[in-house]
Amino acid sequence: MNMDPPQKWSTSLLSRLAAVGTEVAVGDGLVLFSPGDNGEAFLIARSGSIRVEQTSPSGRSVVLYRVGPGDSCVMTTSCMLSGIPYSAYGYAEGDVAALAIGRAAFDRLLVEDAEFRGVVFAVFSHRLIELTSVIDDLLLNRMDQKLAHWLASQARTTLHISATHQKIAAELGSAREVMSRILKDFERRGWVTLERGAITIDDLAALNRHANSSAV
Repeated sequence: MNMDPPQKWSTSLLSRLAAVGTEVAVGDGLVLFSPGDNGEAFLIARSGSIRVEQTSPSGRSVVLYRVGPGDSCVMTTSCMLSGIPYSAYGYAEGDVAALAIGRAAFDRLLVEDAEFRGVVFAVFSHRLIELTSVIDDLLLNRMDQKLAHWLASQARTTLHISATHQKIAAELGSAREVMSRILKDFERRGWVTLERGAITIDDLAALNRHANSSAV
């Protein structure tokens, strides 16, 4: 789904926010929030990426979205606005630096600063549309085509992809066993070579054709 990017933080707005916020740093792989945590600070990412991931009671995970530099987290915004605790995990990918706006300052800015209010709700709306697209993918798309598309997209930078089957399953909202079964079929067809923790693309053209196939 192609969407225009949401309104971004202006230099003057960021200066106002820096005056009431706190700079925070989180190391790679650490958990920023988890289900049941209360939203106590509105975060604007400066560097690094935050992976927001939902995990079912059975252990199946799906990546909902990522928060990159200049972005804010729709899950955090929802928690701050509603007072309802988090229902997903937020993991740092790389070293993350962010500006944290505490609850009292966040509530005051929403009332008093029209520019802040406009950006918060623009980003919030944009993320909700992205989440709808994720749900559509989970419900409507064939998993073998989604996997072929994912592999082809990774091949834009390298034909040797370092990723476990579990990690790919989380990215695509599936189970590790499903990913393993499809990947073994792709290997049998000669499209990929499987190694422990890695996949080598052998026939990118075939993966692209399969990803764009209309066959059911």
